[in-house]
Amino acid sequence: MKLAARVEQVSPSMTLAIDAKAKAMKADGIDVCSFSAGEPDFDTPKHIVEAAKTALDQGKTRYGPAAGELKLREAIAQKLQRDNSLCYGPENILVTNGGKQSLFNLMLATIEPGDEVIIPAPYWVSYPEMVKLAEGTPIIVPTTLESGFKISPDQLQQAITPKTKLFVFNSPSNPTGMVYTPDEVRAIAKVVEETGIWVVADEIYEKILYDGAEHLSMGAVSPEAYERTIVSSGFAKTYAMTGWRVGFLAGPVPIIKAATKIQGHSTSNVCTFSQYGAIAAYSHPQDCVQEMVEAFAERRAFILNCFDAMPGITCPKPNGAFYMFPSIGATGLTSLEFCDRLLDEQQVAAVPGIAFGADDCIRMSYATDMDTIQRGMERLSNFLHAIAS
Repeated sequence: MKLAARVEQVSPSMTLAIDAKAKAMKADGIDVCSFSAGEPDFDTPKHIVEAAKTALDQGKTRYGPAAGELKLREAIAQKLQRDNSLCYGPENILVTNGGKQSLFNLMLATIEPGDEVIIPAPYWVSYPEMVKLAEGTPIIVPTTLESGFKISPDQLQQAITPKTKLFVFNSPSNPTGMVYTPDEVRAIAKVVEETGIWVVADEIYEKILYDGAEHLSMGAVSPEAYERTIVSSGFAKTYAMTGWRVGFLAGPVPIIKAATKIQGHSTSNVCTFSQYGAIAAYSHPQDCVQEMVEAFAERRAFILNCFDAMPGITCPKPNGAFYMFPSIGATGLTSLEFCDRLLDEQQVAAVPGIAFGADDCIRMSYATDMDTIQRGMERLSNFLHAIAS
């Protein structure tokens, strides 16, 4: 059978490929230090697990509304009003199978052939591929280490054309860990207000912040920005719920209805009892989140200190998420060569920066235990010194 042309245009997920290779090596008994997957190593908090168990005991195992359980949509709306100053009701919310599906549904609901979607690089690997699957055109705008890997208002303005439909805004960022300051968000929002483009704000890492960094939702800047912003988020990163597959999309009712229609013909509703765990995540005290963030901060500080003593590597200090995005350009290797050799020679798994649109960098996730980090940093140091000698 001849495959559809759209499939040929899409690249496989390099993050999943590297993680799969590392896991296969581990299964063969090889001691691999993996920094590839963006998956917290913590157990899901007990009160969330207990809420799902209770839902199972109560028979919450049937089909549910395609848009999600009303109680969860209400909890999400309350959270967005309380934490983000976004005035949404349950009718503005679609519960999805992880944050990834929320973005995919949005792309299918809004992008038509010929539409352009502006994506700053470095970017999360799936953004441009989703745009391609929706038959749109990804417009990649490069940023630099010197700019903090952030797009400027001038860059955004210059990238906008009559074909621009959507701008993807991710803060805190995967893969860089960079966080736009409130003033920077306001400056970007001014361009959005003046040009009338749409924005999808991927805010899945919003609670993972360090050193006093502040998160400001794009839609909270002004009534005009609110009208042009759709929020994508989920529970995976903040609550160590990666396998639960619960995310959400929030925005204007017509867009949410369209995305819900698409979901109704693809996956239907999200796992019912998982949604009750998500309700507990938002309705209980947030001490568990702070505990995880404190552990991430300790790991971040350790890795940055290690980087300072390594030749051929420079890394900006991330203010959010749980990723390092160091430059390896001084080694003379491409990111793919670097990561292949690092895995083969030192059994350390990292993701090539080319997957994120930056071939002179690599991504390292510190959502793993300190023992793995310590051993991995020692191996990375050995690798870099061997290259330099």
